[in-house]
Amino acid sequence: MQGGRTGTDPRTTGLHHVMAESDPRVPLDGSPGASPAIQRGRPSALRIAGRILTGLLVALFVSWLVLYLTEGRFLKASFERIASRSLDREVKVGGDFQLYFDPLTIKFVAERMAVANPAWRKGDFFRADRIDARIATLPLITGERRVQWLDMSGARLDLAWDRTRQRNTFTFGDPTKPKPNFELPDIVRAQIIRTSVDYADPLMQLATHFHVETIKANDTHFADDVNFTGEGTLRAKPFTLSGRMLSPNATAAGGENRLTLLAHSGATSLDVSGTLPGATILEGAKLKLDARGPNFPDLLDFLGVAIPETRAYHVRADLTKTQGVYKLTAITGRFGNSDLGGSATFALPDNRLKIDADLHTRRLDIVDAGPFLGYSADRLAKGQVATFAAGHPRLIPDAPIRIEAIKRYEADVKYHVAALTGVRTPISKIALTLSLDHSLLKLAPLTLDVAGGKFWSDVTIDARRPAIFTTYDIRLSQTPLARLLGQSGVVESGATGSIRGRVQMTGTGDSLRKSLASSNGRIAIVIPQGTFWQRNVQLAELDVGVYLEKLLAGELKQPVKVNCGLIAFTVRNGVAAADPILIDTQKNIIVGRGGFSFRTEALDFAVRADGKTFSLFSGQSPIGVKGVFAKPGLDVISPQLMARAGVGLGLGVIASPFAAILAFVDVGNAKAAQCGPVLAGSHAAAQRDIKGRPLGGVGHGTTAKSGESSPASGARRDRRKKFLGIF
Repeated sequence: MQGGRTGTDPRTTGLHHVMAESDPRVPLDGSPGASPAIQRGRPSALRIAGRILTGLLVALFVSWLVLYLTEGRFLKASFERIASRSLDREVKVGGDFQLYFDPLTIKFVAERMAVANPAWRKGDFFRADRIDARIATLPLITGERRVQWLDMSGARLDLAWDRTRQRNTFTFGDPTKPKPNFELPDIVRAQIIRTSVDYADPLMQLATHFHVETIKANDTHFADDVNFTGEGTLRAKPFTLSGRMLSPNATAAGGENRLTLLAHSGATSLDVSGTLPGATILEGAKLKLDARGPNFPDLLDFLGVAIPETRAYHVRADLTKTQGVYKLTAITGRFGNSDLGGSATFALPDNRLKIDADLHTRRLDIVDAGPFLGYSADRLAKGQVATFAAGHPRLIPDAPIRIEAIKRYEADVKYHVAALTGVRTPISKIALTLSLDHSLLKLAPLTLDVAGGKFWSDVTIDARRPAIFTTYDIRLSQTPLARLLGQSGVVESGATGSIRGRVQMTGTGDSLRKSLASSNGRIAIVIPQGTFWQRNVQLAELDVGVYLEKLLAGELKQPVKVNCGLIAFTVRNGVAAADPILIDTQKNIIVGRGGFSFRTEALDFAVRADGKTFSLFSGQSPIGVKGVFAKPGLDVISPQLMARAGVGLGLGVIASPFAAILAFVDVGNAKAAQCGPVLAGSHAAAQRDIKGRPLGGVGHGTTAKSGESSPASGARRDRRKKFLGIF
């Protein structure tokens, strides 16, 4: 606007006309509004969405059509590449491949499909001659896996552990990351033909091969029972098995599955029955085990567990798995003539077997207890205790410890026995605590009640060393001698004393015999104050005069007071020498020399009683104990007695028949012993008589021939009363 004039600029008006003529969307009057025709020509958001949807549908249809016409065969390489990347394993399809919608379900066909094993194991983890499946499409959107149809033939699955049991073939991807639980998809219809499964565990020395018969499923359940058979080897022993899933329809529908399984290895059989939460799921299983066979260790070999041999057994138990731990509960059964009950758990922390058990027996037969010490139960049942070695019977068992077996697992076991049967001495309330920790085996403690006393032992077997090293610490508390020897008539004989003892030794070797044959230590039995039958004391001295005197006076069963006694041995390299043998009674001093050998089981020692009072017709000669552990014998006619008889015969010839009696007279000058060192279990060198003088003739922990003095007299008497030379 200029100079108050109004109107339009002819230049602008001309421009509008030109634009209007060239662009019909521009109004001729120059107003900013658009014509209705122009407004109707602009596309809306709904129309755009419709066009996009139409394009997608067309694209999907084209894709579907291409896949349908080509049956998706061109996707074979892509499938192999994606599957290999997903499983971290090479996946190959050696034959025909199809992957397409038919028309709505996904059709998948693969011939000679294979999934490789990890690099550390040769062969394939899975392979099948043919897989033909129809997978429901819409349920996949909600995360549900439903197989409308599955036809698989010639399938093989290889399940295996490596030698260290740190890796396996059935864990995919990074083994350190947690894996989701495997869930079997719902199967509407299926047919599985010629299926096999292999399982190998080199650490357990187990290899198996299973065959599964034809599986037919219809309407979310299997139409028939699923039967399977198998064979394999366990620690070089062959076995066979067979089983059946009685109602696998429950498995396909997500419920419980009833299972029966029967395994045989020679005369050993294992029967398993019960329910599984799923065909491949043991967690929460409710199974019952029934096992029987001639020897229980044969059954536990599959776990690599070493236990002593047993007689024929039959055991039942409930089995379940909770948080990776296998639990055996309600164990009942028998082995030999003994019963067994309790519970046990088996776990694999860090892939190393760990056993915890709490077992009990009401009545344990001594024959069934023998294998715990290394004796053969079958031989014991036949009364064959001893074996022969080097032409002599041997009592100490020589069964070796299975070193390699105890290196493979850990254990904590408690075992309780109410009573031991088949023995003369009353033994009850046996309690054993066993622990095995990386080849260190402890039987600590083993306790039992024996004849009114308490037996306690702590035995440690160290297999961590190059040579197995065993430590023995065995104690017997104050035990009534009458009850201990009750079956031998001692009660009627008036024995009222008691004994206590201790054994402390160490040895090297993989069996009890080898360990004791190399042992070092000390054995001591202490006899506190008590009484003995009169006859025993007199015969120990070969005092015929006093024996006849007591017999005629009717005093033979009159008890003789025992002040104190000690029977002890020092053990060096498997040879035990008296250190000392000394018993102080009211009227006698009983001493002994000699010993025995764990190496040869030879016995060679002697005991003798010297009177404290005058005695006529005393042999004053030791009673020798000879032979071996399995066949001991007494030697009453000793060289000393023969020498005394020779002297008596000479006096009778030279002087008179009455002079012969002088050779058998005991003046009765033996001195009593101090009971302090005796009751303390001290060595022979510490023993003293009542006047404080060293006691001789009691053995000084050596088996060398010696003429050490007796407590009865001096050097001249020493030369007359030598003990039997041994070893």
